[in-house]
Amino acid sequence: MKNRKLWLAGVSALAALSLVVGPTVSNAAPKLQTITWMSPRGSLDVMDDYMLHVAINRGYFKAQGINVKLIAGPSDGTAATKFVAQKQVDVSYPSPGILLSSIAAGVPVISAFNMIPGQVFNFATPKGSSLKKISEFTGKKICVGSPAWAAIINPMLVEAGVDYKSVEIIDAGWPTWSQAIASGKCDAGLAWDGLIAQWAATGINVDWIIGKETSKQPSNGYDIRASELKSKAGKDLYTRFMRAVAMGMEFAKENPRAAAEITYNALPALGATLSPQIAVDSMREEQVGHMISRVDGKGWGYHYPDAWADYLKVVADMEQTPRLLSPAETYSNALIKGANTFDHKAVAKDAKAYKLSGVFAKVAIK
Repeated sequence: MKNRKLWLAGVSALAALSLVVGPTVSNAAPKLQTITWMSPRGSLDVMDDYMLHVAINRGYFKAQGINVKLIAGPSDGTAATKFVAQKQVDVSYPSPGILLSSIAAGVPVISAFNMIPGQVFNFATPKGSSLKKISEFTGKKICVGSPAWAAIINPMLVEAGVDYKSVEIIDAGWPTWSQAIASGKCDAGLAWDGLIAQWAATGINVDWIIGKETSKQPSNGYDIRASELKSKAGKDLYTRFMRAVAMGMEFAKENPRAAAEITYNALPALGATLSPQIAVDSMREEQVGHMISRVDGKGWGYHYPDAWADYLKVVADMEQTPRLLSPAETYSNALIKGANTFDHKAVAKDAKAYKLSGVFAKVAIK
């Protein structure tokens, strides 16, 4: 089945309160407000979401008056937007392709915090494959874990000059698509930063084509209901949520070993498949992308307008969206200033004061 058909099928799923960092948007609430965050991967047992575990462990969410519930959710790629819109969850983490296709289909969500302003997606190929560039994918077969991933792949193909209609998307299932790639059932398969170290550690022997080496497209962000940005209460609540997230990312910037250890200990299942060193390596793959806008002086979570404008045009030109979506209905930087308003020195002090275990103290930062 060609990827356009598959995509249509997919569319039609305290570090204590003394670190209460900087001015909050409003006075501290006497009762914690609950926000439910849902993974887009169908699993919480990954190092990717280290900032959430750090923010929980160090009391950053509670300091912002928030109780956070983390749930795995289904592996269906469209769930990250649908479940938010339906108020089954409050925040999720869709790819831009799924976000835009959902918005075009009338799902009322918006990206409020661009976790990875650059390209996070890669392609794995069977070991020894002759494929070395995305531009060589014309007429090839690509394995995915969900049909909805076609919305991620197609814009990358177009950017590389490939006719996406020539490519066949094979739904190899979640989580079995990785084995399908390794066994040669397809020419390549979609993957992302964080999986390189994890797959190697679990015996999935593949080669890699790294997306960011040629692609300039933005990647996943935290989506919320668009209506939340239209009320004072909504802006207040989600600014506080994103602030705690930003603090978790700042902590990890200052002490990546500590962030990795906190995440590793919060997810006992990881110990069965990942060594502490591999856990750190996996986290660092994602962390590099998270830090783009922070290093650039824009703060954590910033959406780059030029990159998003180019991406919006690509998906409209290829008719993945039926019209050219406007930036205002797609993403917002309205919460970014407030999210980055916290005591950076206090977070750095907290990070540096964290006492590492002997094992994590010895891991290398690559």
